[in-house]
Amino acid sequence: MNESKTKNIIAVSVRDLVEFILRSGDIDNRRKSGQDVQAMLEGAKIHRMIQQGMGKDYHSEVYLKEVVSMPEYDILIDGRADGIIYNSPVTIDEIKTMYLDLDRLKEPVPVHLAQAKCYAYIFLKQQDLPEISVRMTYVNQTTLEKKYFHETYTRAEISAWFNKLINDYTRWAEFEFAFKEIRNRSIKNVEFPFEYREGQKDLVSQVYRTIYHGKKLFLQAPTGTGKTIATVFPAVKAMGEGLSDKIFYLTAKTITRTVAADTFDILREGGLRLKSVVITAKDKICVLEKPECNPDACPRAKGHYDRVNDAMYDLLTHEDSFTREVIEEYAQKHNVCPFELCLDMSLFSDAVICDYNYVFDPNVYLRRFFADGAPGKYIFLVDEAHNLADRGMDMYSADLYKEDFLKLKHLVKLVDTRLDRALGNTNRKLLSLKRECETYMVLDDISDIVMSLNRLMGRLETFLDEQEHFPQSEEVVDFYLKVRHFLNMHDQMGENDYRIYCEHVTEGDFKLKLLCVNPSESLKRRLLKGVSTIFFSATLLPVNYFKDMLGADPSDYAVYAKSIFDVRKRGLFIARDVSSKYTRRKESEYANIAGYIHDICTARSGNYMVFFPSHAFLGEVLKAFLLYHDSGDIRLLVQKANMKEEEREEFLSSFLRDDKPALQGDEEQSLVGFCVMGGIFAEGIDLKNDSLIGAIIVGTGLPMVSNERGILKEAYESEGHDGFDYAYRYPGMNKVLQAAGRVIRTVDDVGIVALLDERFLTPPYMKLFPREWKDYEICSVHTAGEKAAEFWENLD
Repeated sequence: MNESKTKNIIAVSVRDLVEFILRSGDIDNRRKSGQDVQAMLEGAKIHRMIQQGMGKDYHSEVYLKEVVSMPEYDILIDGRADGIIYNSPVTIDEIKTMYLDLDRLKEPVPVHLAQAKCYAYIFLKQQDLPEISVRMTYVNQTTLEKKYFHETYTRAEISAWFNKLINDYTRWAEFEFAFKEIRNRSIKNVEFPFEYREGQKDLVSQVYRTIYHGKKLFLQAPTGTGKTIATVFPAVKAMGEGLSDKIFYLTAKTITRTVAADTFDILREGGLRLKSVVITAKDKICVLEKPECNPDACPRAKGHYDRVNDAMYDLLTHEDSFTREVIEEYAQKHNVCPFELCLDMSLFSDAVICDYNYVFDPNVYLRRFFADGAPGKYIFLVDEAHNLADRGMDMYSADLYKEDFLKLKHLVKLVDTRLDRALGNTNRKLLSLKRECETYMVLDDISDIVMSLNRLMGRLETFLDEQEHFPQSEEVVDFYLKVRHFLNMHDQMGENDYRIYCEHVTEGDFKLKLLCVNPSESLKRRLLKGVSTIFFSATLLPVNYFKDMLGADPSDYAVYAKSIFDVRKRGLFIARDVSSKYTRRKESEYANIAGYIHDICTARSGNYMVFFPSHAFLGEVLKAFLLYHDSGDIRLLVQKANMKEEEREEFLSSFLRDDKPALQGDEEQSLVGFCVMGGIFAEGIDLKNDSLIGAIIVGTGLPMVSNERGILKEAYESEGHDGFDYAYRYPGMNKVLQAAGRVIRTVDDVGIVALLDERFLTPPYMKLFPREWKDYEICSVHTAGEKAAEFWENLD
């Protein structure tokens, strides 16, 4: 629901209007059939196929709009009708695709019919018709069978219905119009809240220019550049100039969402009036111990949609910052689901702070903004953008395990014989593939399996529709969603951005995978829904790799922000005599690495983190450390696999020193955390000041050699890239840079970064060093402690 360029027009799409105003009833995630709007496929290919076969009287994808005049503003309602049939009376055709057996559909889904009726009213009014017909066309995704529902309305009937719809929407439009006037006046007056650091004003200008020209910017912003405010402030200013109506601040970690929310609060302290929402994950905000979104399990799910619009209006008229705590308060007051309320508040928020998933993930994305249709005036601010390449590959990949088909077959065989047979049919096809495959196998075509999966989806939808109270319904729903994701990814995959392979995995399992090797095209489809994207991170090296993986155009910009950090406050040491190479992994090497760790961490007592390539490697060095250096001068903390949230918080709290004086080297012990590179403590944690004075990185962070990495390497080489760099070196170095970045969080921090692998001294790695790493010292196991002590003495 967005304001257009002309300030006195409120624009809303037909789809958004009916889905918002006409919703009612319960939340019920057990129903994944045709009644579930989110379960519908976009069905673009089938739409086109049906439209092309309709004859000369059928006009497809007809853009329609209606302007409803109000005293102070106009409401613009628009959208594309799937088809208009010029017969007597004229018929508006609305096409929907589904897996469900169409015989089970007894009437149109209400919001689908409402969409068609909106188009019918607009066309009837434009053409001054006495009556008009609506046809709902439902198409089975697998069989292409069609089912029609027809209804004819007089001018008076359709006009009365539409006028009530608009009347119900008016209070929202009035509020939106009035608040945006207030918002834009406040934006004109708000000033940059800090004294500009060196180069920061140029950075703000560069971000604004990028938005103005509708481009993407790849911004490498080292610690101390103030990148959050330097991106948020110009984005807000651009909004005030009508260049945007919504900012999406996208992050990979919870802590960066907090920083973004705090940044908007700082601007509010300077007079900004702006609505912002922080979207919290369902499992964190749910009132139940485990989310069960149905009226039998959750009292808030029952009748949620009957109450939620009142909850939204209450929240909208009393708050500007919709944080987790505020959402929870109003959700309790109105007895609604806090997660769904959180998502709904994004409709009327000027800034949406959320995980990448809500824009990019094909299963989670906010359909109200990014489903098929006209793009919005959105600005995407992508924080910690180095994460998006790997996250994108994961989001757009899909896999199925043969054994899951047998497990589900066992669950349903006594309840639904047709589903049992459909599962058996697909299982046999996977079994045939399994017998062909020795270890792993790259495949060109799996159309036979896809056809079988399509038939299976129809049976799954029927089962979920009929067996609402099946004891293991959660397992069926999870399986259904995995198959649906697999089919959707197969439908969208391109020749160069995917590889299909099958593989024998642990304990006899057999996997079939659609591997996204380059997510750029999929990411770009989402980004085209906005006007401009700012990718920013402290580590976007090499920038051409990230531009290739994140969907840059040749005309997009790249900027390396100048660091104002005094490099004399950071000691950078590179080992010349140890390595994490597999050929070097033996007791003597582990002992040498343990020696490095001990000597560096005792040169100045304080808090240190050591990052290892794996839990196994960590364990070997830990054994050597305890054997040779088990003394009272170091206290060890060790990251365990699969730590619970409370354990993570306890681990991190041991490092926090905000209430303690600066280190003077007089503590008796150093606190040393043994962690895993690329893990939960390797990025996204903010240990400022003396909370961390050293990071020791063991190894180059290379991903483990695997069949999948080999397939990635081959795929990148086929596109003319260095396969090893793209599949191994660049992702590995990205983890190294992130781990190193834990030490220096502010311009006032001091500390040591030690790289324990001789490969860092070779040209392929040195060319990936940030500019700030030009001054480093080479050390050995015998000199590391001495050089670290010298660094601290010079600093003192």
